[in-house]
Amino acid sequence: MPAVDRRLLRHTRSTRVFLVLSAVIGTAQAVLILVQAWLLAGIIADAFLGGFGLDRLRAPVTALAATLLGRAALSWIAEVVAQRCSAAVKSELRMRFLDKIVALGPRWLTGERSGELTALATRGIDALDEYFSRYLPQLVLVGIVPLVVAARMLTADWLSAVIVVVTLPLIPIFMVLVGLTTKAATARQWETLQTLAHHFLDVLAGIGTLKVFGRSRAQVETIRRLADRQRRTTLATLRIAFLSSLVLELVATLSVALVAVSVGLRLVDGRLDLKTALLVLILAPEAYLPLRLLGTHYHASAEGLAAADELFEVIEQTTPEPGHEIADPTAAIVLQDITVNSREARAIEDLSIVIPAGQVTGIVGPSGGGKSTVLGLLLGTIRPDSGRLFAGGIDLAKADLEQWRRNVAWMGQDPVLFAGTVADNIKLGTAASADHLAVRRAARAARVDVPLELVLGERGDGVSAGQRRRIALARAIHRDAPLLLLDEPTESVDPETEQALLESLPEAFAGRTVVLVTHRPALLELCDTVIHLDRTAVPA
Repeated sequence: MPAVDRRLLRHTRSTRVFLVLSAVIGTAQAVLILVQAWLLAGIIADAFLGGFGLDRLRAPVTALAATLLGRAALSWIAEVVAQRCSAAVKSELRMRFLDKIVALGPRWLTGERSGELTALATRGIDALDEYFSRYLPQLVLVGIVPLVVAARMLTADWLSAVIVVVTLPLIPIFMVLVGLTTKAATARQWETLQTLAHHFLDVLAGIGTLKVFGRSRAQVETIRRLADRQRRTTLATLRIAFLSSLVLELVATLSVALVAVSVGLRLVDGRLDLKTALLVLILAPEAYLPLRLLGTHYHASAEGLAAADELFEVIEQTTPEPGHEIADPTAAIVLQDITVNSREARAIEDLSIVIPAGQVTGIVGPSGGGKSTVLGLLLGTIRPDSGRLFAGGIDLAKADLEQWRRNVAWMGQDPVLFAGTVADNIKLGTAASADHLAVRRAARAARVDVPLELVLGERGDGVSAGQRRRIALARAIHRDAPLLLLDEPTESVDPETEQALLESLPEAFAGRTVVLVTHRPALLELCDTVIHLDRTAVPA
């Protein structure tokens, strides 16, 4: 049974505030428990032994009712505080998670399973609800209520207090034993959920290809099998939770029974008065209740705890310290002895080239030769394993990359369009109130031949591959950045449209530093400089 995860305290301010508020509320609840037990024991004893009527009991009964209302109000306040703090913590964690993914960059993301990250950012973080709204408040109560109750019992009946103190540790011991099994079961449950999410996302992304090759039906059986596996692991986890709850209830019940037997025997012998006996019997279950509920809430929060472990593995990954120097995108760019060698990016070895300012530079070479990796280096999304990249004499590793990217326009090899109008996609990355005439000029330069008011589906559904590339090209042109990076801008474009682009692009490129990655000889006619990459990446 884990205590508070220190990583939550380190990464989320809301958790620290929540624990302080929970401690205050828990202390107030413990005091009201003592008051309630004292009033109830006194009322019963006075009514049966003293023969007090309703008139004489009105004041203590009213006080008891007020105490019960106070406990109910505190429970409601604790619930509200827990829900609000849970929402705040989840928001903080989700933002830290997404910020870390952005900081790690595409090079890291390429080596990860997008379905698992999606499940982690959504279901995984949401699963922490039970941890914050139930488990953590109960953990605070466990540290307060049993101690306060045991201390009061010690002043009333030391023997009963000893029984409680001796038997209380049995519950945490059983919690630990059961928790070890539960942790393994919830880890398996979370793993099967991630596998299902990743496979389902892959099937959705490739449903068109699966349909073409007649394999879509086969995936139905695969998803059914994975879903059934997820069902079985979930039920297995629930079975462990129910059985462990039975164990904890049994231990707590037997412990209270020991107190009751001891009190009953001494009450019959006359060694204990009725009021004290009632006080002890009322307080004894209250000492065990927080621990019993803690075990129950732990099982409910186990999925969130399993997800949190993977969440913090991402959040706590080290990233280079952000730079603060301002690199000039209008100056010449120098790549000096650059080496990139990993499974996420195409290998480049000892690359040294100069990209002249204000000119169009073409980069050509064999497929897999590292052309797109060069654009990633210029964009700042890929960091070299060795070597340096200078812009205006400033090492890009020490530069403010956010400021740098504000002055860079990029069109990737697989451009992404979003649901919305063509105009909205072209304006992406610029002010929402962008000049409509500027949008039309960019569309005209990129030879976009669909209406700007046309509404696209997800990922550009509704237009052809060539039209999708031209819309993405228009988006890069419209950004009006001094540095323009284009990866295969005329791929999937017919020769006639390509010729039209050759006529319109020079005007769009004027006054900018443009880096073109292409296999098309016709596009090289626009280049002032052509760099050929071979295995050793030397300029031609």
